[in-house]
Amino acid sequence: MTAADPRTHLQDTPRRRTARDLAVDAATLCFAVLVGMVVYGIAAAHEDRPVWLQAVDLPLGALACLSLWWRRRHPMAVALLAVPALAMSNSVFGAGMVITANLALYEPPRRALPVLGLFVAASVPDALLLSDPHHADWTAAAFSVTYYLVFFAWGSALRSRRQLLVRLRADAERERADADRQRADAERERQDAIRERADAIRERAEHARRLADTRRAERTAIAREMHDVLAHRISLLSMHAGALAYRMRGDGGGPALDAAEAEESVRVIRDNAHLALEELREVLVVLRSDDSPHGPTPTAPQPRLADVAALVTEARAAGQAVDFRDDTEPSAVAGLRPQVQRTAYRAVQEALTNSRKHAPGSRTTVRLSGAPGADLVVTVANSLPPGSDCRPRTPTAVLPGAGAGLVGLGERVSLDGGILEHGAADGVFTVRVRLPWPTSEVSR
Repeated sequence: MTAADPRTHLQDTPRRRTARDLAVDAATLCFAVLVGMVVYGIAAAHEDRPVWLQAVDLPLGALACLSLWWRRRHPMAVALLAVPALAMSNSVFGAGMVITANLALYEPPRRALPVLGLFVAASVPDALLLSDPHHADWTAAAFSVTYYLVFFAWGSALRSRRQLLVRLRADAERERADADRQRADAERERQDAIRERADAIRERAEHARRLADTRRAERTAIAREMHDVLAHRISLLSMHAGALAYRMRGDGGGPALDAAEAEESVRVIRDNAHLALEELREVLVVLRSDDSPHGPTPTAPQPRLADVAALVTEARAAGQAVDFRDDTEPSAVAGLRPQVQRTAYRAVQEALTNSRKHAPGSRTTVRLSGAPGADLVVTVANSLPPGSDCRPRTPTAVLPGAGAGLVGLGERVSLDGGILEHGAADGVFTVRVRLPWPTSEVSR
């Protein structure tokens, strides 16, 4: 039985009768009784029926009318029980109308049509034989057939209308469900769009933060590299220029500076200025190499640990008193990572520059030690002037600086996994750098 079948709702599904159902059933019962009594009276006045048939007429009609109370839930049972009354009773006329229409309304045609044929077969003999013993009355038989067909058609029409309403109601429910689903889908899409926009905003903010961090790190690296490269060279220039000015004034009472010595001092200042410009150019080339359409520009070889000896020689040539001791094995150093060697070189360079700036004239000691499997240790120590805490008391005797040399060196050392230690004790300022030297380190 389909969902569009009215019996699905009115017969097979148990439910309590509503007030409207009770009112309709009561009115139907009264209608059937009233019509049955009227037809019974008319038939009794014009028909000559056997006494036994007149005796069972009213009881059969009464039972048929009473059965109408259960017509909704049991339409087939009510129809079958009404067959004897429809065959022999005139008072069942009103109840027969309702029973026939109710059969077509609540039962599908494949079940209702055989019962309709039974109604016709049961009533036609009464119309032909019982109404007049001497001749058959075909008019009464035709009326009986028309009677059943009309009310069966009426019930079928009601059934079709109710099925149509059920289908329309189901279609409306489906449309509402589809509309609800569409609204839910639209809401989900809107929420997804909101989440996507929020994610995009967060991604843009995260990208901006990473970009700012990258730029800040680049600026820090540029400043550190500029400081490491130029501070050493400029401090040498300052020492040479100061010594030249001192000798030319003759403040110390010593011999006057002759032409050859003056020429040599000027030559040293010129060479160091030239080297400062070259090193500055190399730094700028490295910084601009990423923007070059031809790829990275070749630069000078980066300093290694073996170049520390040349750095010390250069400082000595500028008049700085430096003691140098290298306890490392050259063959082992060749396998040390270039980045670590460059950091060690920058550490010595920064310490010598600070010694020239903050403790001019003091003796400086540079020592390299370590081996594979142990740390590479770079130690630079210089004596301090009497009463000094590594911050000079006379500003005129000090080279200007940003005060960020050791900070930048600490950042460089930490990037290589090392440790920077510095401080003054017993009149000596010491800078010590420890860098990892794995046994598996190979040259790259």
